[in-house]
Amino acid sequence: MSCKPYKLLVIDIDGTLINKEGAVSDKDIQALKRVTGAGIIVAISTGRVVQASKPILDKLPLNGYHIFSDGALVLNPRTGDELYVDPVKKELVKRLIDFAHKSQLHFDFYSSRQYFIEQDDWTTDIRRRFFLLEPTYVDFNSIWQTERIIKGTLIVRTEEGRATARELQAQFSGKIAFSWTKTPRYPDIDFINILSATVSKGKALGKLCAFLGIPLSAVMAIGDGSNDISLLSGVGLAVAMGNGTPALKKVAHHVTLDVEQSGVAAAIDRFLL
Repeated sequence: MSCKPYKLLVIDIDGTLINKEGAVSDKDIQALKRVTGAGIIVAISTGRVVQASKPILDKLPLNGYHIFSDGALVLNPRTGDELYVDPVKKELVKRLIDFAHKSQLHFDFYSSRQYFIEQDDWTTDIRRRFFLLEPTYVDFNSIWQTERIIKGTLIVRTEEGRATARELQAQFSGKIAFSWTKTPRYPDIDFINILSATVSKGKALGKLCAFLGIPLSAVMAIGDGSNDISLLSGVGLAVAMGNGTPALKKVAHHVTLDVEQSGVAAAIDRFLL
C-alpha cells in the first residue's frame, strides 16, 4: 500500500492521457497499473461521453466511477450505475435546436447511452474514426421531448464557425455552460461541449469524493485544458501537463512533462510511488 497522502488520482483523457496518435503510451499504462496496485483509486474526468471513453477505459486497469461530459455525469461504465447527473433542461435543448437549424450549425446530442445526429457530415467521420462512435439518426424537433440530453457538442474548424459559436454562447450566457476543448489529434479543431449551466468537473469531483469518503486534500488531479481548472482547483495536488493551457498552469502546483513524453507517468512516479 502507498504511504503517500493521496488516496484518489483523477486524470483527464484528451491531451493528458491521449497523445497526437490517439493512443495512451505504454509508460502511462504501466504507471497506472503500479498506482492502482499501490491501493490508490484512479478515476477518469473527461469531456468525452461514456461511449467515447470506453475504448480508452478498456485498455486501462480502472474500475469504479468516472466523470464524463465535463462533469455532467458520474457513472460506473461497467455496471451503468449513476452516482450523479445534471442534464440540460428540455426547453434549452429545444432552443439550441432552433438556433442550429437557423444558423445551419451541426450539433451532436448525447444521452447517457446514445449519440444523436440528424445527418452525416465531416464531424460524423471524426466521431467514427477517432472516438469510435456510431450515431443514432433522429429528428431533432422531437428529441428534446423524448430523450434526457446530458451534453450537446458543436465542432468547428473555421473562424466563421468559431464566430457563430461565440454568438450562440452569448445568446445563452448564464443559461448553458460552454466548454471549449481540443485534442492533439486534431489541433485545428475546436470541440465545444454544451452543458447545463451548473456543470463543472470540480463539482462532479466533489460528488465523487463525498461518495468515496475521500477529502479533496487527498486527491491528486492531472489535466491539460481550461475545462480542467475547476478539477484542479482545491485538490491536494494539482498537476498541469507540459502542453497544458497557460490558465491551467497558473492554478497548478506542478507542471509535468508533455503528453507526448508520458507526463502522466512522470507525475505518478514523482508524487505517488
